[in-house]
Amino acid sequence: MPQGKIVKALSGFYYVQDGERMIQCRGRGIFRKNKITPLVGDEVEYQADNDQEGYILEIFGRKNELVRPPICNVDQAILVFSAVEPDFSPALLDRFLVLIEANDIEPILVISKADLIPSEDIKEKVLSYAKDYQNAGYKVLLTSTVESSVEHDLQPILDNKISVFAGQSGVGKSSLLNVLRPDLDLKTDDISTHLGRGKHTTRHVELIAAGSGFVADTPGFSSLDFTGIEVEDLTYCFPEMKERSGNCKFRGCTHVKEPKCAIKEAVDNGEIPQYRYEHYLTFVEEIKDRKPRY
Repeated sequence: MPQGKIVKALSGFYYVQDGERMIQCRGRGIFRKNKITPLVGDEVEYQADNDQEGYILEIFGRKNELVRPPICNVDQAILVFSAVEPDFSPALLDRFLVLIEANDIEPILVISKADLIPSEDIKEKVLSYAKDYQNAGYKVLLTSTVESSVEHDLQPILDNKISVFAGQSGVGKSSLLNVLRPDLDLKTDDISTHLGRGKHTTRHVELIAAGSGFVADTPGFSSLDFTGIEVEDLTYCFPEMKERSGNCKFRGCTHVKEPKCAIKEAVDNGEIPQYRYEHYLTFVEEIKDRKPRY
């Protein structure tokens, strides 16, 4: 039987790419019976007499799976946060990073709208944040959709991988995709003046070919809570804490009130930014306050 990759899911149909062919498929009834939902990113076996009436017969194993947005087999997450309009938000970025790290997906930070920074003070602050995240071990790119360097810097990172674009609304995710693939002409909207945030422009999950890789244009992460993440897991979602946690005096140190904690010492020494540690403490409390599910 032929095999392919689901690159779009829309209105109960799954669009499977097999080489140059795109086959519109439905899932077999057995998937519903076994409560299995085909996802964008799935490698599948299918059967089709023509390109409009195919059926997915088998879904092969997944290396990871996101629920909201519904996508799987993601290699990396391109987290797009703007320097301005809306202002760069390290608190929201750290929340995204925890969710991405918890799913064993490599995060790459793209700071967009670098050309719109209005003053040297704000520019210095944004560059300081970029340096902090680089020191934590993340790859960071500063981009502008009006510069040709976007394609030069970003395209090699996307090749041969499935990448999901995520981040704040209105930060320029679709604009970046338009630079990479001008033929797409993806819809973009300005920031809503009433809400102070971007208008949602993407309505479904779809993989878009970009060079030798795929990028996922998604409606975004509709849930940013830490369901499934425990306090003891949180350290491993902060790379600069993960590498130092073995130096804590107590095994299983949560880096909150324990004495001789290597993480708190690193914060006091300026090796870990204070704001990153404060976000960590906020997330610890959020997880502890989470209502148990029965």
